[in-house]
Amino acid sequence: MNNQAKSFLCSFILIAVLSIGVTAAEKQKSQTVTIKTSAICGSCKARIEKAVKGTEGVEEALLNLNNKKIKIKYDPSKTNPDILREVIAATGYDADGVKKNETAFAKLPMCCQKPMPGDAD
Repeated sequence: MNNQAKSFLCSFILIAVLSIGVTAAEKQKSQTVTIKTSAICGSCKARIEKAVKGTEGVEEALLNLNNKKIKIKYDPSKTNPDILREVIAATGYDADGVKKNETAFAKLPMCCQKPMPGDAD
């Protein structure tokens, strides 16, 4: 193998290794937060997940209706848990200690406005 081919091969390998390293570093930047919501049905789940996923920096959002908690994976350079709680509240749902926006809540379907047994307002 001539020197030019060896140089090309070494450069290609170096670029490949650096690309993998950059991708791994980007993935490590993500953080995860779990937020307690007042969701009660599948419609609530869909609405909250859509709003949260539409927030810049959010990579994943999955709401568990059994415990009413949404797990959100996000880029902390673009958003933070306080902003995410505000997005949920603006959608009409409680988010940890942040109370729902009453105007947005009033626009929710009736099934989403019914309190569940044991829920405190």
